[in-house]
Amino acid sequence: MDQGLLDIIVCPDCHGDLSVQGEELVCAGCGLAYPVRDDIPVLLVDEARKPA
Repeated sequence: MDQGLLDIIVCPDCHGDLSVQGEELVCAGCGLAYPVRDDIPVLLVDEARKPA
């Protein structure tokens, strides 16, 4: 994942910072994990995995 892209995108739910963890982008604020498919982040709250 491109670092320039990571610098500008935020969680669509709480606007927290996102970090790469495996094949997901995880929000530091609310903990939602967004999938990355074919190097494209899917930043849809409905597609996010809820924190455990």
